[in-house]
Amino acid sequence: MQYKKVVYVLALAGLVASPSLAFANDSTELEELRSLVQDLSQKVKILERKGENGDEVAAAAKLTTPVVKASSSGFSFASPDGKNEIKFRGLLQADHRHYYDGANDVRGRTNERAGNLNADGFHAAEDTSLLRRVRPTIEGKVSGKYGFRFTPEFAGGSASVVDAYVDANLSPALNVRAGKFKSSVGLERLQSGADIKFVERSYVTNAILPNRDLGVSVFGDVLEGKLNYNVGIVNGVADGGNISTGTEYNGEREYTARLFTTPFVDSANALSGLGFGIGGTWTDFTGEKNLNFTDTTAADATRNGLPSYVTEGQNTFFRYTSNAIADGQRIRWSPQANYYYGPLGILAEYARVSQDVSLATNGSPAAGGAAAGASVITAGTKKNLKHDAWDIGVSYLLTGEDASFKGVKPKQDFDLDKGGWGAWELVARYSEINLDNDTFKDAAGRYAAEGSANTNAFADLTKSAKSAETWTLGLNWYLNNNAKVSLNYARTSFDGGALQKGLAQTLNNNAANRSHDRDDEDALLARFQVAF
Repeated sequence: MQYKKVVYVLALAGLVASPSLAFANDSTELEELRSLVQDLSQKVKILERKGENGDEVAAAAKLTTPVVKASSSGFSFASPDGKNEIKFRGLLQADHRHYYDGANDVRGRTNERAGNLNADGFHAAEDTSLLRRVRPTIEGKVSGKYGFRFTPEFAGGSASVVDAYVDANLSPALNVRAGKFKSSVGLERLQSGADIKFVERSYVTNAILPNRDLGVSVFGDVLEGKLNYNVGIVNGVADGGNISTGTEYNGEREYTARLFTTPFVDSANALSGLGFGIGGTWTDFTGEKNLNFTDTTAADATRNGLPSYVTEGQNTFFRYTSNAIADGQRIRWSPQANYYYGPLGILAEYARVSQDVSLATNGSPAAGGAAAGASVITAGTKKNLKHDAWDIGVSYLLTGEDASFKGVKPKQDFDLDKGGWGAWELVARYSEINLDNDTFKDAAGRYAAEGSANTNAFADLTKSAKSAETWTLGLNWYLNNNAKVSLNYARTSFDGGALQKGLAQTLNNNAANRSHDRDDEDALLARFQVAF
């Protein structure tokens, strides 16, 4: 149509401008003029058809040309209809740890093995720089409803698999996930490692609740998105554990469940940022005690089903004795809540684990290490131990951005040329963990110690503390959507966990009388992070 208008305008202009045409009364000239107009009209139709063909070609190309995106959220290739997509993302964290005081080993090592020992017989914590997380990620979806995620880990000098799962997103209320993924139990655990407010997670998350596991879960949002549910069947891991991608040797499965609600999310008031819920796990588990390489499968310190616990500075302050073994039910439960209002954020959790534990002798119950007809579980040693932890963390954005569970978007990026200084956030947290007193007592209720005549307890109070309390203060600087610098100061105090100064380790006939509080740990933790 546009071409036709142009031709008609030109033709009329020619008629007006040319007297020989305007006033032509000769039939031959009129025929020539009519023929000229017809030729021009035909050419216009041809041009119009070419334009239509061009539009059709462009439209067809649009239906088949991949959509390529590059942004602060990562890089992606997608089909034009958005039903098929692959994304490339990544997280890299470079840390430095400086210890004013602290110890990195609870075992009674010699100077020859551990270097210089402090007054409690421990190896003093050493300053170090490290790569905390090096995680490229490939994720995507096919046919609109089926997704996948694969995240390896290259930190620590070796490669492992962090996440590897497939999803079926059938509806907002019904989704299925299978593979290796985060156990949906704890609140802080479900927060991305790029979005956590502190350099390290709390005792609730790192000590009690499970990390990642292998299995299947069903989850979704109901009640107009105000209630999230998740139920799963997984292999099961020790407290704070992260399962390998190998097969599960025990055969006993762990059952997980969680409910979390944000009842006021659609309300325009101060309660809109409130969320709370509860999660839990249950299993019946008998661990494997790897006393040697002959009677057991490949040595793996987690196969006995029992954990070690570390401070916020990542130094071990508690471990079970070498003959302790998980031997029965393990039940965890964890009430949890968070709240966000403008620049203010609060996250609080409690966790409790109830674990049946026994003492084992003569090898592994799973590998036939005992003599014929003998039991490898020491009769009368079974106890149900209950450990708990809790924390409350507060964050406040000094630059006025809105706090959220999923990170911070600065109002202005850090830019020396334009004068932007990013977003600044103050954080503070109190976290503690308490171990059952019976962990340190024998069947007669007496405190016991390794290397003495009285050894039949599950932990040695002169080497392992029965509680740890940590205060953490910190500052986060968000340079932009992708880069963050964090600085935390963490002070941890202990109940027990060290031998009285001047006493020999082999004289611990009564751990309660010969133990004292392990020296405080003072740690400065720094991190530079890039995530996309």
